[in-house]
Amino acid sequence: MLRKTRTSQNYEDNMTSVSVKERILDNPVIAAVKDDESLEAALKSECGVVFLLYGSLLNIDDIVEKIHAAGKAAVIHIDLLEGLTNREIAVDVLLKLAHPDGVISTRPALIRHAKHADLFTVQRAFIIDSMSEETLASQLDIGKPDFIEVLPGIMPGIISEIIAKTHTPVIAGGLIRDKSEVIAALKAGATAVSTSSRRIWEE
Repeated sequence: MLRKTRTSQNYEDNMTSVSVKERILDNPVIAAVKDDESLEAALKSECGVVFLLYGSLLNIDDIVEKIHAAGKAAVIHIDLLEGLTNREIAVDVLLKLAHPDGVISTRPALIRHAKHADLFTVQRAFIIDSMSEETLASQLDIGKPDFIEVLPGIMPGIISEIIAKTHTPVIAGGLIRDKSEVIAALKAGATAVSTSSRRIWEE
């Protein structure tokens, strides 16, 4: 359940990974935010899930609290959070500080640790050549994420191949700028798209 308010150290529980998945199924457009301005726009949008691609240990608690107060799920790209190590303890620190609903990472070990902490997990994968596509399966065996975020997300053929090979739900992310690209990704089998385009959030 999302926390609406916060008083001293009394928190409501963060959402379960199942709840975040349900939100994605209800609205397959995920708001990816990189700064405070885009965050404010995302909070006013119909998107039920926010991917946080910025922040630091000094402000992440306040950012997550804003997202929860707006009735949305907060999923943090832990690799991009300033002040954290790339070791598994980073997940524990983040949980203690901010109570997010999930994490994104390119690092399978962090995904695995977050999964054990009952967080919603997204393994981010940059598919730049055939080798990166071939090594993806071994990375997924380590972390066993709830979703893969495939970047760039404008490769419907590759998206279909990855789903067929890995049997893991895909979020298409990166370079998605108009509705036709959203439709193409979903037709290719992607469960959702993540985008920083405010125009798509509002469509």
